[in-house]
Amino acid sequence: MPQYDFDMFTIGAGSGGVASSRRAGSYGARVAICEDNRIGGTCVHRGCVPKKLLVYGAHFHADFEDAAGYGWSLSEPGFDWKKLQVAKDKELERLDGVYRRLLRDSGVQLIEGRGRVVDGHTVEVGGQRYTAERILVATGSYPFLPEVTGIEHAITSDGALNLQELPRRIAIVGGGYIGVEFAGIFNALGAKVMMLIRGDTVLRGFDDDIRAMLTQEMRKKGIDIRPETFVRDIEKRADGTLSLLTRMGDTLEVDAVLYATGRVPQTKRLGLEEVGVRLDARGAVEVDEWSRTSVESIYAVGDVTDRINLTPVAIAEGRALAETLFHDNPTKMDHTGVASAVFSQPPVGTVGCTELEARERHGEVDVYVSNFRPMKHTLSGRDERTMMKVIVERDSGRVLGFHMVGADAPEIIQGLAVALKCGVTKKQLDATVGIHPTAAEEFVTMRDKRPDPVADAAQDLGHNARQS
Repeated sequence: MPQYDFDMFTIGAGSGGVASSRRAGSYGARVAICEDNRIGGTCVHRGCVPKKLLVYGAHFHADFEDAAGYGWSLSEPGFDWKKLQVAKDKELERLDGVYRRLLRDSGVQLIEGRGRVVDGHTVEVGGQRYTAERILVATGSYPFLPEVTGIEHAITSDGALNLQELPRRIAIVGGGYIGVEFAGIFNALGAKVMMLIRGDTVLRGFDDDIRAMLTQEMRKKGIDIRPETFVRDIEKRADGTLSLLTRMGDTLEVDAVLYATGRVPQTKRLGLEEVGVRLDARGAVEVDEWSRTSVESIYAVGDVTDRINLTPVAIAEGRALAETLFHDNPTKMDHTGVASAVFSQPPVGTVGCTELEARERHGEVDVYVSNFRPMKHTLSGRDERTMMKVIVERDSGRVLGFHMVGADAPEIIQGLAVALKCGVTKKQLDATVGIHPTAAEEFVTMRDKRPDPVADAAQDLGHNARQS
């Protein structure tokens, strides 16, 4: 029987890689993990955590304004971008130390450096080769930059989190979750924000009502959303100003350009294709339901597989793999009913099918929508509304999707995700007593169905036929 240095060698110490390695180590496996950056990966250092800290910081602007409606008198507040950045970086440094300790306490050996697969059982890091019975690829993804003249003058989300100065004017190219989150942050902190999107509304792929509602609320906050706008080239002037030329011939002048045009699986220069690991057209590692690649001894989890690119999913995939390989507990990750949030302003929470998906997969559905002014703003005077939506399979009464735009949406949807996983029905929602006064109670008090567009269209056809 071959003797290996380790039972598992993990490439990438992000959320999925750390979770899988720690779980395997706790079961007595000999595990090593390599990383050429901070420990914790994109989520901890270049994504979820620093972004959420900036979102918290940005919210104080509105909170100070709202306080006046509740009797508070405040002197004009001031904001120090550098102070927020220092506090954020200090927290990230702390988390790096926490992750190192978690790996150490689980018996996982950390090898610092970039890993490259040599064969099905060998990884090379910094010129040193290590053998392992199994190799786990958990290298995540990186921001995508399109081929645009002058693109070197643009920044990605990585750069946006580390700007030394708060830009006075910023153009954000892309209307996905990263784009809308940074648009909310910079707008709330006082920057003039332009969003250049290819469609009519933000958040392509989300429920249409969510998209329309958030687009409307962002515009009300002063964000200049320009639909069907494409950048032809970017020029940098002598004074540092960036000039964007659009395909329509418009010229836009800003101090920074943030491209939020998606992320790409990090598989370059890993040696995967050379050893027979199949990649798809986007460069993602192809895996089966057990996270195994086309090479029997090599596995992959997280964003590098381009399944559902969310931190908790990467963690669950990694832990399922450790259970399967090292705890005699075959476990598959269930990718259905995964909730997600967008920390826009206002935030979005969603789980289950969009209305379009529900109609395509389940046929006739009933849709319940509530749009209201939150109680908080009856005194603050802020012009912000909340929207909630429930999609129900007509025949069974089973809820297929919950969607929300408004304060605390992610916190509220998390609980509803449990209900959806348990097969909650509209009848059970109706039988649930709400907590009053809360926004969340609206999910259990909606009674009026929205008119069915299919039935309405049929009725109109019939009416027109009779008229003719």
